[in-house]
Amino acid sequence: MTEAHDNAIRKFHKELATGTVALVLLAVLAQAAEPLYGYQIAKRLEAGGGALGGKLSALYPVLRNLAEAGLLNSYVEPSAAGPPRRYYRITVAGRDVLAQWRQIWVATRDVVDAVLADANP
Repeated sequence: MTEAHDNAIRKFHKELATGTVALVLLAVLAQAAEPLYGYQIAKRLEAGGGALGGKLSALYPVLRNLAEAGLLNSYVEPSAAGPPRRYYRITVAGRDVLAQWRQIWVATRDVVDAVLADANP
């Protein structure tokens, strides 16, 4: 494969991850029984495999943006094992937005899957 192809693949991978990380973060927090801090969220993403695991530093700006939009609540708690940890919990508004984003995701995924099914590789 050429360097141009490698660059195109990396760019697509990055854009896809960037476009879906907020959706996935809301979903992870909606599934959690208790508030989670960034490292716990990253570990859950990593356990799920795929493009989003292991990018802890990329999660924090998105978590902050979601909190600023009222979709997450957060609070800081001291940690005996290091610096204080910021915990996140999804809000009612966050659950509502997640439901809407999920519908958009499913519709988009279905269109992409249909087009790809008809494409010749």
